[in-house]
Order: sequence, then C-alpha cells, then structure tokens
Amino acid sequence: MINRPRNLLLTFFVIFLSVTCSANSSQANPEPQFDTAEITSFAKKVEKEIAKRGAKVAIVGRVGRPASELPKGFRYTHTGFGVYSIITTQDGNVVPGYTMYNLYQKNDKLNESSLVQDFPIDFFTGVFELKAGVVIPTPEMQQRLLEVIASDTYKKLHNASYSAVANPFNTRYQNCTEHTLDVINAAIYQTDDIAVIKANNKKYFEPQTVNVGPFKMFLGAMMNEDISLSDQGGKVKTATYTTIANYLEKYGLVQEKFVVNP
Repeated sequence: MINRPRNLLLTFFVIFLSVTCSANSSQANPEPQFDTAEITSFAKKVEKEIAKRGAKVAIVGRVGRPASELPKGFRYTHTGFGVYSIITTQDGNVVPGYTMYNLYQKNDKLNESSLVQDFPIDFFTGVFELKAGVVIPTPEMQQRLLEVIASDTYKKLHNASYSAVANPFNTRYQNCTEHTLDVINAAIYQTDDIAVIKANNKKYFEPQTVNVGPFKMFLGAMMNEDISLSDQGGKVKTATYTTIANYLEKYGLVQEKFVVNP
C-alpha cells in the first residue's frame, strides 16, 4: 500500500478496494501470518493434490487478505498458473514439481507489473489464509495452455500498466487475473491477436462486479496508485479466480475444480 496520510475511514475504503496481485500477497498485513514450516507444508500439499490428478497445468488462486476486507464476491486475491516442471534445487538435485507463472505488481511501482516465475512456497508466502483454489483444465486445454505459456504469446499478452480492478474487456490496464484470462483465451482460440482475445472476453466471459459505492471507489482510486477507473464504464468489473473458474466450467473445459486446505 502507499504510505500517505489518511484517516481511518479512508484507510478502510482503500484496503476494501485493493485486490492485489503482488509478490507479497499481504501488503496490508505486513506481519507474517504463518511460519516457514507451515507455508512449506501447505505448498507441498497443494503440489501433491495437483500432481496426483496428473495435471500438467493448473490454475491456482490464493488468499492474500481477510474476507472482511474484500468486496462482495471476491474470495481470492491472486491467480497464477502452476506448470509441471523438472526443477533443479539449490543443492543440485533434479526433482519434479510445479513452477508458478505469475503477473506481479512491482514492489517499487505498484501501478506497473512484471511476469515472474517462482515456486509454490513463494506463491503462498505472506498469505492471510492457508487456502488454495485449484482448477484443473481438461487434458486438451492443458496442452493448449502449455503451448501458449512456452511461446512468445505469453509475454506478448502482458500489459505492464497495472490496475487492481482492471477491465478485462479492453487493453488499458491489466491485473493478474486478466492476464490469466487472456492466456486462457489465447489457448482456446489459438491466437495471439489481442483484439480477437478481447472481443471473445466481452462476448463470452462474465466478470465480477466490484460492489462498492461510487464515492468509496472514487476515494480508493484517488488514494491508491494501483487502482484506476479510467478503463471502466458504468459499473466497475474485473476478472477474478472465481469468474475464470466459472467461465471454464460453463464451456466444458474443466477436468476438476477443488479447494485445498491445511
């Protein structure tokens, strides 16, 4: 969060609106909620749950803020791809596992983002709750996703201009869930044409409405550099882990969907 003077009421509005895709998934809660052993154990459990289903690619959501601080309908604050990989550990051992492909806000400039690869233990470090939402796409969809993630298209679809409530129907801003959605539609339609992808987002994808009053929304945008409303029209809408899961399920592209708890 931005360190600017504000009273308690305004602070609440800003936290309420901020749904971050940051590497530190609990920016508003800087004190660690769990120790390293707990995070490591949970991250391994998520990997095992994905692996036992034979998944090459999974879509994973994490919880970076208390539910009380999230707009209605938001359950997860960050979404990324878990891709089956052969990983070389620090001691030189080669082991199978999952690499997380993420869009993260930059630590020093929250209205910009970068594409980062890390591991499940990094992905869940700093979370508010040890809970993961997981979508395993159908085998054919997994293969298509692998092809996109391994190609230049994955990077081409990245827009570094970040807004926590980015509109998935245009290219003005992007957040982690919008990038995930764009990659998914690149795989579905086998295209890297962003105009085609956005047209299909608008035609078939149902985003999450951010149910916050206009005054609160205006204050959040004024006081937080990672919230912009200039790409929105009327009601503020954005992509979420839940709406992406629903989208894939609606069109028969889900092999399995589940939640992992400790």
